[in-house]
Amino acid sequence: MTTQQLIEQIRLKKSFLCVGLDVDLNKIPQSFLEKEDPIFEFNKAIIDATHDLAVAYKPNTAFFEAYGIKGWISLQKTINYINNNYPDIFTIADAKRGDIGNTSSMYAKAFFEDLNFDSITVAPYMGKDSVEPFLAFEDKHTIMLALTSNEGAFDFQTLDVDGTELYKRVLETSKTWKNSENLMYVVGATKAEYFTEIRKIVPDSFLLVPGVGAQGGSLSEVCKYGMNGNVGLLINSSRGIIYASKEADFAEKARAEALKMQQEMEAILESRK
Repeated sequence: MTTQQLIEQIRLKKSFLCVGLDVDLNKIPQSFLEKEDPIFEFNKAIIDATHDLAVAYKPNTAFFEAYGIKGWISLQKTINYINNNYPDIFTIADAKRGDIGNTSSMYAKAFFEDLNFDSITVAPYMGKDSVEPFLAFEDKHTIMLALTSNEGAFDFQTLDVDGTELYKRVLETSKTWKNSENLMYVVGATKAEYFTEIRKIVPDSFLLVPGVGAQGGSLSEVCKYGMNGNVGLLINSSRGIIYASKEADFAEKARAEALKMQQEMEAILESRK
């Protein structure tokens, strides 16, 4: 999916919602545990219930890898189901990869070619040659960690480096990399006050924003400071949607939570016309 196609879907659905698929077998309805592939079947039900309200899905690969080869098969079935049934959906492999060139090339091949994700999250700590292999793939997107929502983010990301906070230096440097137009960035919703500064550096890039809802981030605050002319935001919600209920009505309740977010997004889009 190209950036323009993503923008068109946002306008069409009046939504910039990304649903995170972080499946914990301890938190899903017990009836699914009797199925041959409970992770995939749960994902399928969530996707079917919310696909018209969301523009993106973000499987967190750790929640699949934890179950070994069975989990990897569940991930493959999940991405194939989205691609085959809802090709208008933008897919994000939340894998946070990043290693020296040859290794990154193999990670990119795994997620972009074998699994056919539209994008992948990467950690830029090892620098240019750990990210550029992902950027080399045409019409694929690399979503780089910029300023995260976890408590430990302040250990490094906001440190002063010669008068500039480190996350700003990372953003500036990433713009010089080959095919940097394929970059998006992860910025946590709990850091809403930083969005103004981030937009000065990357005014046109899409930002993937976790942390709204369960982690305390405010959608209105993120949009106030982070939205650009093409919206430029993908707001992720995982637990607040997929675990809205542990009962038989889980899909219905997930849809209800997704609808609340979509309606709030629609109102924000209308107010900015």
